[in-house]
Amino acid sequence: MAEVLLFSYGTLQDPAVQQANFGRLLTGTPDGLTGFVIGEIEITDAEVIAESGLTHHLILHPSDGPTETIPGTVFRLTDAELAAADVYEAEDYRRVLAPLTSGLEAWVYIAA
Repeated sequence: MAEVLLFSYGTLQDPAVQQANFGRLLTGTPDGLTGFVIGEIEITDAEVIAESGLTHHLILHPSDGPTETIPGTVFRLTDAELAAADVYEAEDYRRVLAPLTSGLEAWVYIAA
């Protein structure tokens, strides 16, 4: 089974969201990401709100200027779990590969 890396800075770190989307709790490692600024977005999908318990989620935007390190967790997922994460993140986000402060490269969801 192939594994892919996913960096989460928001609700995918929440155990309830992991159970709802992957049917299990994920094991992760703390890491960081630079080159982006963090903001918030209003969530309108009732299922996503029910899973996260939040009406606003964090969202990243690329930055041309200096940025601070955004803390988060890097998870090892299967391809099927990554596809489930794509469904959860919906149309407000897009998935890109990005280098982490640890030197790893992982998928991360940023503003669409």
